Amino acid sequence: MKELLYRIAVTLLPGVGAVRARSLLTHFPDVEEFFSASPAQLERLPGFNEQLVSRTIRKKALEQARRETEFVEKHHIRTLWFLDDDYPSRLRHCNDAPILLYLKGEVSFESRKVLSIVGTRHATAYGIDRCNAIVAELAENHPELLIVSGLAYGIDICAHRVALQHGLSTVAVLGHGLHMIYPAAHRTTAREIIAQGGLLTEYSTQHTPDKKNFIARNRIIAGLADATLVVESGEKGGALITADLASSYHREVFALPGRATDERSRGCNRLIKTNQAALIENAADLAYFLGWESPSQGPQTIQPSLFPELSTEEQLLLDILKEQNELPLDELAALAALPVSKTSALLLNLELAGLVRNLPGNLYKALG
Repeated sequence: MKELLYRIAVTLLPGVGAVRARSLLTHFPDVEEFFSASPAQLERLPGFNEQLVSRTIRKKALEQARRETEFVEKHHIRTLWFLDDDYPSRLRHCNDAPILLYLKGEVSFESRKVLSIVGTRHATAYGIDRCNAIVAELAENHPELLIVSGLAYGIDICAHRVALQHGLSTVAVLGHGLHMIYPAAHRTTAREIIAQGGLLTEYSTQHTPDKKNFIARNRIIAGLADATLVVESGEKGGALITADLASSYHREVFALPGRATDERSRGCNRLIKTNQAALIENAADLAYFLGWESPSQGPQTIQPSLFPELSTEEQLLLDILKEQNELPLDELAALAALPVSKTSALLLNLELAGLVRNLPGNLYKALG
């Protein structure tokens, strides 16, 4: 618990976000050393202000962290540290991913298929119907699928409930600590999600619902998944922010089209019109774009293998990494003459197969 205490305390330091925390940890791989360092030691570090140098502020963060570790232990909450093996590998690829996550529930983030579904809080009957139909069809043909959303009103809660109804695992990413559920109307669904997936957040019990928190949590929704589906959205809103983030992480983005006169479809139509998202009408479209196997092939028995079958492009990337030792994503893509987005997807497959490891700084290294 001592190690957890210092890990939590880092996240409670004022003005220290995910990116800055990573910078701090390059100087102090042992987090405890940061809290015992003298002001003189910290003053020499680039970008560190008087707040972080202050022993008083570091002491206060540790006091808050002690209360948090008690809460975590009492309520059987898992913590996922960004350098540990149980941290979601897809999210680790994102340079602004949280260094620490809190999880209530039991869920595997290493499913070969993870889809984020987002949309307006003011969903129409059309949006609810299409969300239900798409998830139901996906559940029938891809029962290992994990659905990620944000527990909000409208499309989010629809995606969670239809996933639960059809036996899919689902994760709700929260914009506050696990000491509460917001909106309160979704408490019953939240309990069901814990039993069939999990509630996930980067926020401690020090944090209550705040607009900026919900905006920030969208990067987790986007980063956990292979693709993001926007079911309905107005011209502005969190769903469009999530879509932009997914695109910046080189993940696929899909949108459901609507009539030109429908206000709640204007965001989706714009994503499609500007080539920011691929148009889909049903689950089969989505599976086609993502290259998921056809159900007509019948069930496949998945057996662990010491020699996994690789595509030509996967083998090419692996050979380059073995020759070069370590490479950043963009350089690896250039050497392989592949788009960065495709290279990122192929590397994720190699990482899940245990052949490649993603290192801090978005570097990749071949294993074995």
